Amino acid sequence: MKITTRIVLLGTASVALMAMPSVAFAQSAPADEEAQAAPPAEESVGTGNEIVVTATKREQTLQDVPVAVSVTTGETIERAQIRDIRDLSSVVPSLRVNQLQSSANTNFYIRGFGNGANNAGIEPSVGLFVDGVYRSRSASMIGDLPDVQRVEVLRGPQSTLFGKNASAGVISMTTRKPRFEFGGNVEATYGNFNAFILKGVVTGPISDTIAASIAGGYNRRDGYVKDGATGSDINERNRWFVRGQLLFEPSNDLSVRIIGDYGKIDEVCCSVMNLRRSAASSVILALGGKLSDPAKPFADITYNNVDSTNKIENWGLSGQIDYSMGFLKLTSITAFRRTGAITNQDSDFSSADLLGRNFQDLKVDTFTQELRLNTDWDGPVNVMLGGFYFNEKVDQANEIFWGTQARPYADQLIRGATGNALNVALLEGTFGALEGQPTKYTNRFFAAGTGLNEAYKLKDEAYSIFGQVDFEITDGLTLTGGANYTHDSKVFSTNTVSNDAFSGVDFNAAAYAPFRYQLLLGGLLGQGVPLATAQAQAAALQNVPSFNPLNGLKPLQFLPPFLNVPNALESGKLSDGHWNWTARLAYEFNDNLNAYVSYATGYKAASINLSRDSRPTPADLATINSNSTYSALRLANLSSGSRFAGPEESTVYEFGLKGSWGVASANFAIFKQSIEGFQSNIFTGTGFFLANAGKQSVFGLEFEGMVKPTSELTLNLAMTYLDAKYDSFALSAFGDLSGTRPGGVSPLSMTIGAEWNKELGNGDRVILRGDYHYEALFKLVEGLPGLVVKNSAGAIIDTGPALAAGRDFKQDVNQVNASLTYAMQNGIELSIWGRNLTDNRSILQIFDSPAQSGSISGYVSEPRTFGGSVRFKF
Repeated sequence: MKITTRIVLLGTASVALMAMPSVAFAQSAPADEEAQAAPPAEESVGTGNEIVVTATKREQTLQDVPVAVSVTTGETIERAQIRDIRDLSSVVPSLRVNQLQSSANTNFYIRGFGNGANNAGIEPSVGLFVDGVYRSRSASMIGDLPDVQRVEVLRGPQSTLFGKNASAGVISMTTRKPRFEFGGNVEATYGNFNAFILKGVVTGPISDTIAASIAGGYNRRDGYVKDGATGSDINERNRWFVRGQLLFEPSNDLSVRIIGDYGKIDEVCCSVMNLRRSAASSVILALGGKLSDPAKPFADITYNNVDSTNKIENWGLSGQIDYSMGFLKLTSITAFRRTGAITNQDSDFSSADLLGRNFQDLKVDTFTQELRLNTDWDGPVNVMLGGFYFNEKVDQANEIFWGTQARPYADQLIRGATGNALNVALLEGTFGALEGQPTKYTNRFFAAGTGLNEAYKLKDEAYSIFGQVDFEITDGLTLTGGANYTHDSKVFSTNTVSNDAFSGVDFNAAAYAPFRYQLLLGGLLGQGVPLATAQAQAAALQNVPSFNPLNGLKPLQFLPPFLNVPNALESGKLSDGHWNWTARLAYEFNDNLNAYVSYATGYKAASINLSRDSRPTPADLATINSNSTYSALRLANLSSGSRFAGPEESTVYEFGLKGSWGVASANFAIFKQSIEGFQSNIFTGTGFFLANAGKQSVFGLEFEGMVKPTSELTLNLAMTYLDAKYDSFALSAFGDLSGTRPGGVSPLSMTIGAEWNKELGNGDRVILRGDYHYEALFKLVEGLPGLVVKNSAGAIIDTGPALAAGRDFKQDVNQVNASLTYAMQNGIELSIWGRNLTDNRSILQIFDSPAQSGSISGYVSEPRTFGGSVRFKF
């Protein structure tokens, strides 16, 4: 079906559902079941578009809040077997979630915008908040969903109220408060791949003014990928968490909520498949190594010589105080969080021992403080004023070393590239002799245990002041204006040392001129050039870098010397500030239909490239090479790249309609959203290329609706259409991408769901739920940097092969999920469920295979999972 046809269907569905009466899209349980298991009044969130949300940091119903927000309730999470944040995308089409390199990394995309994972110096464009506390890094975003009341996905820039890292949107998770009556639930699940999950929560009063709750969970599962070399199962689950809460309410005016949580992950993850082999792949096979079969990426068999391990600890403590003073309400949220992630990966993704170690030890400490004052009265004007403080420290250590087979592997590549004229031992002896130290390099090129020792530190301090005014111009017509000023300061430093001897050799060094002369002469004679002419040409070209016959070996200089920061030219300090604005006009036509039109801006602070590909900018490198003042900074094989990317500035123009009529509801939004300076973060095979796109924009349509044709049956539909492009991106890793479509953005996403809730004669219930999630075909990346063709001087001459890889590897999603539950009146529930029932598989991401020029690797999606659950609510 063509995209244009799908847009027509989207518009038709919008009109049809908006013309019907409704209960809203965000809740599917019938009212009588809600009454059976409803929480106490102070915690009730309503049904349908009457669900209470805090998208604007004040309680409003979904119908009344003039913001594009999707709500997934705790009951939907339970019925749909949504286990963690990654699963949310199956019910929220505007949200895409990927877990890639490790259990500690998650990518979030809203309306096609998002980044942040894998590079600890980059904060996400989509902010995650749990009970009002900002989670700054993806390592702290992973965790099974515990006693969740609701998850709100706010689409578009939210920086006015949520600060510096909400330029693409916000995910806000709210857990249930402790209750002043004893209760809780416990759930046990068993599924395929020997999956076992146990979780529960208990809550109750300690006194008349203090209530408490404790929640916990354990989740284990065998890996669904088999390692043919180590025998291990990969992509397993082995994690647990515990969270305790205290609620102190001495009066109706004062509430104090204290939350402490701890979680731990210890898993073998994440499997990588070889998707395209190269000449380097042939050498691996010749050495006795094995690679996964590119023709069978979903065979779930891979090869490594060591397991890729993930050990992650994540804990935090927060306190929220709410104090009402008549029509004024003061809120304070204070939090401290710590994340520690120790990972090790076999990064050549083969059973050969090429890269023997890729180890990372990451620690992130974050302190946040928010203070805000709201008015809440019946007058025409309501005001919110607030401030936010953020202080974070990142401490990261990495090690990447050559393995025991790196030397014979490189030897074969060198022999192949030079027609067997050169080899590792010959190069060691020749370079050493020409330097006057014949044994200087003996047995040192590609020696096991040599490589990079890396250390990175980042300190980030930021503050925001914000305010918002709602003015009811006339009955039903409200004008909202908001402003936020954020100032962000970062200080970063590196201490990275390379002892990779081959990568430290300068092929253009004056001492090697005789060697270059001999190689040039031999090449010219081999082409039939007369001796005298060949001698003259070789002499003329022996010191011209672009004609260096050794340039073909540069791809093997995998871990060159590193220029650390701060230095005489680069201070390692960044500081910037920015104003954000919101202007919105909302009109309530009647009790059933609301409309709004809005303008908003967003901001994300500059990001730091904390990777081994952190390099001076082209301008700084030119200064280093041309200015004698900085001669001490000149290193062999130092090239340009990026140290940081400047801030992102986003803008959205949006029109929305929200309707609810009793047997149907519908929400519709049309928008134009753009980001100036989008922070593009591309894996290069060694580290990350971090750069600002000039401008990225998207025109989109969103629809979410629900129909209840009978009291027992609920149908819902959600659709997102995105027309995305790079308006300008002249300095990408692939040249000028202006006018092209960004990778990772599906033009059409859709979720169709249905729930049948039948009460039996004995008062028990049978609940059947199913949903189908679809994403139209889209390219995963713009291209692969490792496939860019360069001349002998290192200048790009052809990006065609790199961009072709982006066209060759695409993803679409067709996922069917279902569950069947028998709910007894005594609180016991029995469920059977399945996710991805049709076993639809896809490639999630592709990248240049490290140390294997021309080879492509990637991550693949999960297979079908199914199981049964027993739940007891009391």
